[in-house]
Amino acid sequence: MTSFWQTLELAVWNVTHRISWIDVLDILIVSVIIYEIILLTRQTRGSAVLKGLVFLLLATGVSTMLGLTSLNWMLMALLNNGALVLIILFQPELRKALESLGRGTRRSWHSETEERERIIREIIQCMTDLSRRRVGALLVFERQTGLNDVMRTGTAIDGLISAPLLENIFEPNTPLHDGAVIIRGTRVMAGACILPVTDDTSVDRDLGTRHRASIAISEVTDAVVLIVSEETGIMSVAQQGRLTRHHDADSLRRVLEGLYHEPAFSFRNLFKKQHPVQEEEP
Repeated sequence: MTSFWQTLELAVWNVTHRISWIDVLDILIVSVIIYEIILLTRQTRGSAVLKGLVFLLLATGVSTMLGLTSLNWMLMALLNNGALVLIILFQPELRKALESLGRGTRRSWHSETEERERIIREIIQCMTDLSRRRVGALLVFERQTGLNDVMRTGTAIDGLISAPLLENIFEPNTPLHDGAVIIRGTRVMAGACILPVTDDTSVDRDLGTRHRASIAISEVTDAVVLIVSEETGIMSVAQQGRLTRHHDADSLRRVLEGLYHEPAFSFRNLFKKQHPVQEEEP
């Protein structure tokens, strides 16, 4: 036990009296490497192995400091021979990790542009398909004003935007078809959300609840809303309390390109991890 405290005391003294900028740089580099390894193995089989490896390293260090010779010999044998076994067992994960390091962890401007184009294309396809089949739809795009309160009135989805997903949500006689879908960046956050209805008496009386709700949400927030009429199949856009009707694929593209290229949909906001809405504690 005395040896352990002497070793600990020596380690503390070295850190506090002999550390240099080279040591700081060395620690930072190792920290970054460990952090990147954790990111690469997160949510894979390698994460469990990494936890086991950390445990073995800690146990080996403790056994060395406490002078547990037999245990230390066994642990060292596991570490020395286990590295080769890990390489063989986790060859796919290691290959993917090295490929990721080669490409870099950040998305390039080119890939960001491709993703934006894909999203716009998927939304237009969804809108035109629903319009052709006269299936009602209400898509609300969150911008600067948060819509968490609206999302809580519906069902959390948190799925990547795609035409099949959106069309399936609005398919008649399905659980989520009646209500609005809230979209945040690249994610479909919630479906079957309940929107307020505008009190504006100047709104055309021929417009139904779906169109009145789209006007109302665009009055109280900066959201952009896309609507498909169930009766006529006409595609409309609501923004800043105003409703424009009879849109086609080209005009929808202009609206979506303006939406997804504005600062609110910058690189950071567009690709950051989105989380489903959680209920607040009462």
